[in-house]
Amino acid sequence: MRFLRLVILLTLAFAVASCGSSKIRKYRGPEVTQIQVHKADRKLYLLHDAEVLKSYDIGLGFQPVGHKQFEGDGKTPEGQYFISYKNPNSDYHLSLKISYPNEADIAFAASQGKPTGGDIVIHGGPRERTNKRDWTWGCVAVSNKEMEVIYSMVNPGTPIFLLP
Repeated sequence: MRFLRLVILLTLAFAVASCGSSKIRKYRGPEVTQIQVHKADRKLYLLHDAEVLKSYDIGLGFQPVGHKQFEGDGKTPEGQYFISYKNPNSDYHLSLKISYPNEADIAFAASQGKPTGGDIVIHGGPRERTNKRDWTWGCVAVSNKEMEVIYSMVNPGTPIFLLP
């Protein structure tokens, strides 16, 4: 009798655990072949070839105009990069690492005797709410729910174009 109760309890525990919502979603649609971030419009687009699959309103660095040059400048990079990896354990829900800095970014910052900074990502919202639109240190921010969708759709190696 005890064994039967144990089996039933374990079965129920696994059933309840499998019903929990996961922040990692599955995506079975067209491949995202590029990401475009239009900084001036505060928009992020996920594209398959020339077709826009999804678009999102975004927040940027706290000094969003211009290209990121140094650590702490509050700017979001501009140019062509790629998604280097996915972080399911981000401090900001989920994140996609952007390959900033590239060789040109490093060389410029070195010529000025300053660090480039790094860890530029697309991520969900902060643990605490903010009323500011552009509040990151140079990242691209969306809501947590939006980040779950983006995270499911984008793979490492996807090109990202960060446009003024």
